[in-house]
Amino acid sequence: MPELPEVETTVKGLNAKVLNRAFVDVWSDWKKIVKKPTDFSVFEKEIKNKKIKKVWRRAKNVIFDLSDGYSLLVHQKMTGHLLVGIWKEQNGFWKPVKDGPLSDPYNRFLHLIFFLDNGEMMALSDARKFAKVELWKTEELANSKDLTNLGPEPLDKDFTFEKFKKVFEGKKGKIKQVMMDPAVIAGIGNIYSSEILWWAKVHPEKSVAKLNEKELELLYQYTKKVLETGVRLGGESFSDYRKPDGTKGDFDDERQVYKREGQNCSRCGTKIKRMQVGQRSAFFCPNCQKL
Repeated sequence: MPELPEVETTVKGLNAKVLNRAFVDVWSDWKKIVKKPTDFSVFEKEIKNKKIKKVWRRAKNVIFDLSDGYSLLVHQKMTGHLLVGIWKEQNGFWKPVKDGPLSDPYNRFLHLIFFLDNGEMMALSDARKFAKVELWKTEELANSKDLTNLGPEPLDKDFTFEKFKKVFEGKKGKIKQVMMDPAVIAGIGNIYSSEILWWAKVHPEKSVAKLNEKELELLYQYTKKVLETGVRLGGESFSDYRKPDGTKGDFDDERQVYKREGQNCSRCGTKIKRMQVGQRSAFFCPNCQKL
């Protein structure tokens, strides 16, 4: 699933490509991908002629502020990613008009296409069809549970160490699970929580209540550092995720433990292990990250 760095990379790419463009039409072969309004024909009617005024991120949501007081929310879920280019339909399939990154096999699952006023298209590729798209009145979205139930943004400048400590006060459970709870901290998922914990030398099963000041300081430091590195490198593309131009992100070269089970820890040489924490895989070094 695209996490904070991937979604932030998507937002940056979209701001460079679709800002101030207007929607002239929309197509879908999987109309259930639009959750609001539930009637796709209503969505089709309401999205037309709306101009994209701003693209921004909240947690793992891509949000388009549109003209006429509307906002479009896209949550890419597990395998979704937004692309910008030009495609043509051939024998029931959409193919890019030019060879290049958009021809990557992971970019072929186009289930929703927005036609823009400059002749380009913005498409949602989603192999498993789990992504959701919603059209809101901007004011209603701002007050919706989708946004108000989210925790603080870890890369905000005002997210200080004191605020970081405060979000864990009174929390129970294992640090891996708590870090991934969007109501605690927004945008951190399985990949980056594993990486942050490795850098901080904290075991994924350690109880939040038992974290000492030094461990909290390291978690705060590496939450910022790892996520900033992920954004700078354009996210992680070892699986489905691609940037809006169809290219891969480069965080894979920085990945220390996630999906590296059985490989040597780059810090101590011990074999990386995988375990289940809250029905999710946690990758860690049993020597560097002692419980």
